Amino acid sequence: MNIPYADVIGDPIAQSKSPLIHGFWLDALELSGDYRRAHVKPDDLAAYIAGRRADPDWRGCNVTMPHKAAVMDLVADPGDIRGTIGAMNTIVRQPDGELIGTNTDAAGFYAPLAEIDLQGAPVAVVGAGGAARAVLFALARANVGPVTIFNRSPLKAMGLLATFGLKGDVVALDAELPPAALLVNASSLGMKGQPPLDLDLSPLPADAIVYDLVYSPLQTGLLKSAAARGLDCVDGLDMLIGQAALAFELFFGAAPPEGRDDELRALLTA
Repeated sequence: MNIPYADVIGDPIAQSKSPLIHGFWLDALELSGDYRRAHVKPDDLAAYIAGRRADPDWRGCNVTMPHKAAVMDLVADPGDIRGTIGAMNTIVRQPDGELIGTNTDAAGFYAPLAEIDLQGAPVAVVGAGGAARAVLFALARANVGPVTIFNRSPLKAMGLLATFGLKGDVVALDAELPPAALLVNASSLGMKGQPPLDLDLSPLPADAIVYDLVYSPLQTGLLKSAAARGLDCVDGLDMLIGQAALAFELFFGAAPPEGRDDELRALLTA
């Protein structure tokens, strides 16, 4: 009997920690299953999806850069992810072979902030890609105040503010930070192999939160600078684990084990 399995796809993909997370949960729950990396280049995305559609053992995949937008053209979208977040990070295969796309990034991003009142608070976000879309979707529902997006392409970022009904501004990557209550890096800057994200954090108030979605390395230059100022920090593992938990249940029909997060983080940072 073949075992059920899921993938994480991207280009590149070697850096992904998702197999460690899902493997840890499968072992902890003593479930039969596997979770793998799949290096899928943009030109091969359609063939990859078509090939998995006919495989009854394949439960679905997580989608990372650069496929979160392109994959929307290849799967069903009953939750109107295209019209809301505009990026998919999870594909689930139904028993009849239909593939349904969804997004667990937004909920995964917001989980560490759920107990914090951000209503009316000014926010700064770096980036305007698929991850930024999930961030802005969640922030809009938290009724935050003005949002300043730092991005190379002002036009693209202005479109995102309009899409999510947010008030704010778009500035260049080297612009001065506003006195934001929350700063989110939703770009690849600071990731291993990418240029650093150099921001002067002095305009941030003493109670600001700095949240970096990058998790390789876990302690990015941005978070080191924030910690040196005594600011509250949220690292990329919080969102990674949060979005993975939702996907895991969709793939394998069981919720991740409770009370094991410290053990999982130790595994991921070893």
